Amino acid sequence: MSSAALTDLDGLPLLASLSHTHRAALAGISTREDFDPGTRLFEQGTSADRCWILLKGCAVVDSDAPGHGRMAVQSVGPGELLGWSWLLPPHRWHFGATVVSPTTAVVVDASELRKLADADPVLGYRLSLILVEALVSRLQATRIRLIDLHHNPGGH
Repeated sequence: MSSAALTDLDGLPLLASLSHTHRAALAGISTREDFDPGTRLFEQGTSADRCWILLKGCAVVDSDAPGHGRMAVQSVGPGELLGWSWLLPPHRWHFGATVVSPTTAVVVDASELRKLADADPVLGYRLSLILVEALVSRLQATRIRLIDLHHNPGGH
């Protein structure tokens, strides 16, 4: 990964709790990629082998709803983490995701990230906190959406 991408990681509030050395290690197992709208990043049930940190653009997380097809669950935008299923066995996606606007992201190799976290407990702990914080934020957004849907059933 180029030093420009390391600069991208150094500037992300999401990774502020990581040392520069840890961000450099993360950059070493990552690539910076651009995605066009409509690009399918991953499918529910397939192998979770990477995660994305969006630098610009937007992706929509979706779920297969029997009898209804794909249903949008949440949008993920700049500075946010996309994809957590790589962390826990069996390392399969619980959702799917599609890019909906021109997007640039840091794409992290999940297998290598697990190795880094296992080898460095401080990094592993900090990554766990980042993931828990992202998960809590996502759960709060889902809760708000469910409350809104309950109070405005015909509005969505």
